[in-house]
Amino acid sequence: MRELVILGTASQVPTRTRNHNGYLLRWDGEGLLFDPGEGTQRQMTYAGVSATDINRICLTHVHGDHCFGLPGVLSRMVLDGVHHPVYLHYPASGEEVVRALVSLATPGLDLRLQPHGSAGSIADGLSVEPLHHRIEAYGYRLSEPDSRTLLPHRLAASGIAGPDVGRLQREGRLADVVLGDVSVPRPGQSFAFVMDTAECAGAEALADGVDLLVAESTFSDDDAGLAAQYLHLTAGQAGALAARGGVGVLVLTHFSSRYPDVGVLAEQARAAVASEVLVIAAEDLDRIPFPKRRRVS
Repeated sequence: MRELVILGTASQVPTRTRNHNGYLLRWDGEGLLFDPGEGTQRQMTYAGVSATDINRICLTHVHGDHCFGLPGVLSRMVLDGVHHPVYLHYPASGEEVVRALVSLATPGLDLRLQPHGSAGSIADGLSVEPLHHRIEAYGYRLSEPDSRTLLPHRLAASGIAGPDVGRLQREGRLADVVLGDVSVPRPGQSFAFVMDTAECAGAEALADGVDLLVAESTFSDDDAGLAAQYLHLTAGQAGALAARGGVGVLVLTHFSSRYPDVGVLAEQARAAVASEVLVIAAEDLDRIPFPKRRRVS
């Protein structure tokens, strides 16, 4: 199963209806928790997210609305008896803050600290790119490699069955039959998480061609001056980022409390993207299914 569970959508100031940040990506058998702000543990309860679902925690940066929920989440994992290793990814410059937060958690979790200080791969299929914010920040991208889908009728016509199917997949050829004769391309899916940043090359690299992009949309286009001052994106800039990247689904979040109606922000983002791009203004506790796999043209 692949889906995004929205635990919180507020920026610096939570509101009556929006908790601080928190996003759980279910990716097959793994759960990645992004930017757990204050109250994330409680939001997990509301959303039906178990502490045992979490395998990795990814922090974009160490501003409080993106990490102050960490001790509670870690303590909950201990309480609920999580025995598998949990990997905590974060910018290396935030080491002191991260260790302080971890020290507040209940001991007993196999927590493995994974700081990073530059762009590149940090785990199988998971990579980071630097963002442009007031402190060091990184966005995350999760990518599945391209593969091929076997066609049963072509396999049957070629006389290939049983263990020979696996051999063909591994070796790419079996006698006179090549893998391409009995299969079609299966594009890998991808996800990107772009938080707290002004427009920058790192955000562009993360968004390039992804199926689902989570992007901060702190300010309205009408408040572009504030966005530039605090190094955040406007809704229109988030939409333009998705448009340039050819994104399939754009999820807007991290809304300033000055906007009780974020529908306006969604419209500004939609104005910047093609009509086939789905734009969602996230609400707390939303569950967003991963889009269908794209077809090869």
